[in-house]
Amino acid sequence: MIDDNIGFSMGKITVATTNNKGHDVEFWAEDATNRICGISEQAAPHIKEQALAFRRAIYGVILNGMKSAIASDRTTASNKFNSIGHPEIAKILKEM
Repeated sequence: MIDDNIGFSMGKITVATTNNKGHDVEFWAEDATNRICGISEQAAPHIKEQALAFRRAIYGVILNGMKSAIASDRTTASNKFNSIGHPEIAKILKEM
């Protein structure tokens, strides 16, 4: 038998905006942490407490990793601009 009912669920959609800039690294670290570490509102208090402690630890790991990745990428871009004769752009990138 073929069922003609087709279901589709989008899940939770969130929109976050900024003025004249992108989101900071803390925003993205929190977003990634929340996607990795969902905590049920119905969880027992001792389980919820452990989950929140784990979430804080994961946030720290993600935040440090993202900051390192950004610094590394800026170094790569800065070195590239330096190597092609644009030291002023390289300096701006390093200062960001």
